[in-house]
Amino acid sequence: MTTPNGLVWLDTPPFPEAARTALANGQLRRNLRHATGTIRDKRLTVTGELQDWEQLRDAGAALKRRTLRHLDLYLLELEESVTRAGGTVHWAADAAEANRIVAGLVRAAGADEVVKVKSMATQEIGLNEALAEAGIAAYETDLAELIVQLGDDRPSHILVPAIHRNRAEIRDIFEREMGKWGRPAPADLTDEPRALAEAARLHLREKFLRARVAVSGANFAIAATGTVGVVESEGNGRMCLTLPQTLITVMGIEKVLPDWSDLEVFLQLLPRSSTGERMNPYTSTWTGSTPGDGPQDFHLVLLDNGRTATLADTVGRQALACIRCSACLNVCPVYERTGGHAYGSVYPGPIGAVLTPQLVGVGSDPNSAAASLPFASTLCGACYDACPVKINIPEVLTHLRAQVVESKRRSRTLPTAEALVMKAAAATFAAPRRLSAAQRSARLGSHLLARKGRIGRLPGPLHGWADSRDTPQPPAETFHAWWRRTHPAIDKTQEGSGS
Repeated sequence: MTTPNGLVWLDTPPFPEAARTALANGQLRRNLRHATGTIRDKRLTVTGELQDWEQLRDAGAALKRRTLRHLDLYLLELEESVTRAGGTVHWAADAAEANRIVAGLVRAAGADEVVKVKSMATQEIGLNEALAEAGIAAYETDLAELIVQLGDDRPSHILVPAIHRNRAEIRDIFEREMGKWGRPAPADLTDEPRALAEAARLHLREKFLRARVAVSGANFAIAATGTVGVVESEGNGRMCLTLPQTLITVMGIEKVLPDWSDLEVFLQLLPRSSTGERMNPYTSTWTGSTPGDGPQDFHLVLLDNGRTATLADTVGRQALACIRCSACLNVCPVYERTGGHAYGSVYPGPIGAVLTPQLVGVGSDPNSAAASLPFASTLCGACYDACPVKINIPEVLTHLRAQVVESKRRSRTLPTAEALVMKAAAATFAAPRRLSAAQRSARLGSHLLARKGRIGRLPGPLHGWADSRDTPQPPAETFHAWWRRTHPAIDKTQEGSGS
């Protein structure tokens, strides 16, 4: 399923409903708790080693702000640099256009299959599915993405797409599915990580050696030189980026950086924030094409797909600074309990809750599942503290919530029950006599509903509040009444002075 602009959207209900289903899966919660806890601890260790960690975060945030302010100029400079280096730049307004461009390039190369480096952008536009419809097979080579593909599944984490699977589940997927895609899994396959990695290596090796076209994403692109970069942990990406004759990179327009020297900041921030490592095991960069060395035909597809509209929002544009490290997911108490599939998007967790609604367009349908995502947060602020480029995710969440509420208000001809309750509350608090009368009524009514000092359920439209929390019984005497009773002389003095 895709949204109007082509963003891949899982066929899931709004987040509250999807979350309830996920919470019922005990194995999922155990897998998530173990994985996120491990990454979180490693990250804290390696970031704590740097005395200038906060200064690095400030530098990364400043670089991203500057780039987004002048994004149009840097993109034009990038196009010029890539072209000068022998590459070709393509501009894609949405997912459909990007998919058409890539499929056309694969056909032009005379190929009917591609190998892929893990890429959030191609997941976003549903490239694998689009290529399949065009008769082109796409093989994921990142281990976690391979697990997801073989299991006919969807990624649930930005960095570790198969985080919701444990080792036994992965072994079962390999034994059941590998033979359908090529080389089958070994007959004596165990669930040891080394054995699973070796099975994947053997399965993929023949695909690497025969592939004529590779598709990659990009972590960064340097406007001044036309250099594109990918960081990864396994080396499969290096195989994709060097062996095929044609390399096609699909990149969101926000990934551009002004100068090569900017990588000094981001190559320190990214590995520590994502995998808890001091540096990436594999950092690959390439500039255009070089005769006799690596791919001889390089194409860069610059993807908009809602990013320009997001850039126009002075508060929401912060989300475009994301470097896809997933640090916010690993500290989020909501994500840790529900996993990524409940978000319905290829971008889960806190960053997905602010990025997806903007790429989709919250105002277009305030009752959509995407519009529920800004409410998928406790606003605890842990994501803001963890973000290496200081995206104020809680601020964007509240900003988007206001947009959703306003869109719903405009789409209704009659006020909601909640709006009526709020208007009644405003009128009550505006007049002391009305407030006193309401407090007396609440005390009388609470005797019918309260049990042991708590009200379990409230009637009518108030049940939404009471369904998820207990409401304390109103006190037998208000503070104002107590004050009048215990300080009559002072109270009369204040009345006489008009204070």
